[in-house]
Amino acid sequence: MGKKIKEVDAYIKKSADFAKPVLIHFRELVHKVCPEVEEKIKWSFPHFDYKGAMMCSMASFKQHCAISFWKAALMTDASKLIEKAKSEEAMGHLGKITSLKDLPKDALLIKYIKEGMKLNEEGQKLPAKPKTLTQITAPDYFLNALKKNKAAQKTFDSFNGSNKKEYILWVTEAKTEATRSQRLTTAIEWMSEGKIRKLEIHKKIRLPKEP
Repeated sequence: MGKKIKEVDAYIKKSADFAKPVLIHFRELVHKVCPEVEEKIKWSFPHFDYKGAMMCSMASFKQHCAISFWKAALMTDASKLIEKAKSEEAMGHLGKITSLKDLPKDALLIKYIKEGMKLNEEGQKLPAKPKTLTQITAPDYFLNALKKNKAAQKTFDSFNGSNKKEYILWVTEAKTEATRSQRLTTAIEWMSEGKIRKLEIHKKIRLPKEP
């Protein structure tokens, strides 16, 4: 049987007041639908594992919450979930969530949780990422900016190679110095909040407009 862990309790407790009801509700729903779920803190925010694999997650930021389903690309509403993740500056598959009213109805959330459970029970896996995703080095100005922000540094250090690359390439491939500076500032801010720019191959955060 799964159980709630103190680390997730602490995460919810330190979250903004608007976020607490959202996080509590989703957490309770996951445990209700999947009694054997395992709670873990990965990449600085709560994840829910089932059958030894990630199933879904929730995160709280300054002004919104995000909920993600690890195998969304394999679910029946894949295109809808992925498009929602791309359409807003939020890493979750349900868009920006600022209150309980922004959450889908419980029936739909339960459907997604059950689909995630089934995919894990069947041992379904997401397509493997190309090895070239991890072969990249951050420039000195990028690393120096990280050193000035302990929270961002901690998040970056916890990333795997592909998550690091998403930020590094976004910053270094800017066409102008002004754009590069803007992106670096935004990247440090996002990482200080524990944001992952890309959780899986088909999920991206919308890029800011070029100056």
